[in-house]
Amino acid sequence: MIEPYAPVIDAMLKAERRLQATTIHQRLRDEYGFGGSYQRVKLYVAEARERLWPEPPELHRRFEVLPGAQAQVDWGDEGFLDTPDGPLHVWSFHMTLSFSRDPFCCFVSGQDLLTFWDCHRRAFDHFGGVPATIVYDRTKTVVRKHVRPNVEVPLHPEAIAFAAHYGFSIVVAPARRPQFKGRVERQVAIVRDGVLGGRDFTSPKEMDDAFMAWLPQRRAEVHRTHGEVISDRAERDRAALAPVPERPYVVCDRHLRSVGKDCLLSFEASLYSVPWRAVRRRMRVECRVTHDTVAIWTLGPAPELLATHRRSRRKGAWVVDRSHWDGLPHAPEAALPPCERVAADELEPVWARIPKAATPVGRRDLATYDEVGRVA
Repeated sequence: MIEPYAPVIDAMLKAERRLQATTIHQRLRDEYGFGGSYQRVKLYVAEARERLWPEPPELHRRFEVLPGAQAQVDWGDEGFLDTPDGPLHVWSFHMTLSFSRDPFCCFVSGQDLLTFWDCHRRAFDHFGGVPATIVYDRTKTVVRKHVRPNVEVPLHPEAIAFAAHYGFSIVVAPARRPQFKGRVERQVAIVRDGVLGGRDFTSPKEMDDAFMAWLPQRRAEVHRTHGEVISDRAERDRAALAPVPERPYVVCDRHLRSVGKDCLLSFEASLYSVPWRAVRRRMRVECRVTHDTVAIWTLGPAPELLATHRRSRRKGAWVVDRSHWDGLPHAPEAALPPCERVAADELEPVWARIPKAATPVGRRDLATYDEVGRVA
């Protein structure tokens, strides 16, 4: 039944190597009057692919590295924790020294730029040094954008600056080649089974403590690949690492924002003030954000710092330096909204600004109403 249509199927596969058997079956039925089943087409397509594309399976060359020469980094999605404040999504950050397979892991609630590079600093402190190269996936915190194969991958500016400060080189793994960094890929599964399996946690801190308690057990094992005790081999690995710089590199996440007519801009659902004399019509600024601060800079070839605020830890806050409004027309002090000069957690409630809300209200015990009801 398939024999008369074999040349047609072969032509389709030569034109598009990955064309699905379901699509081929549909085209044969609609365009060529094929009356056979999909199963028959699928079996023929499987045979035809091997005949038309006689290539061996994907192979790779095994490699080894010198002590201190390489580390590999990866993320693990550990799902949600039931915390006192509600469900919390947790990820595990992994860095593994390639020569010894000495592992580091920490658990965080985000994968943003600041958290990603902060995990690196924690890993360097844990190992006592910095490897010569670090291998990454094509994650957006390392790669600025994705490109076609055989084209150099453009790196994120903060990744370049961080690597230059700590003195390591960035290696980006090829797409769809997990074996390129198989040492850390395997470590993600080992940590998940050895540390998290069958246990309940209420915070990432508890998970970090569990990893550190399990780590000596892991380092005392004989690794199946290099045949040595991990901790013994790790001594040579760590001794070859470059020293950690005395001053850490502060990673800065950058965001563009518009300044409103009220001299405020919005970031993470909180409002931050800008000096009113520097505000221009339809003004856009750059927010350079760290874990603790929000610095507001002008755009252009020679950016200027307009303001620096402490980063708010909750949404809906007013982070305002009142000196930014000094001399602002039609903004008397009595009309100013409640705001915070430094901290974002000491806001005056809205009802406290309404005079009638300050009217004293009598309070009675609920038993009073029960007594009134019985008398009635």
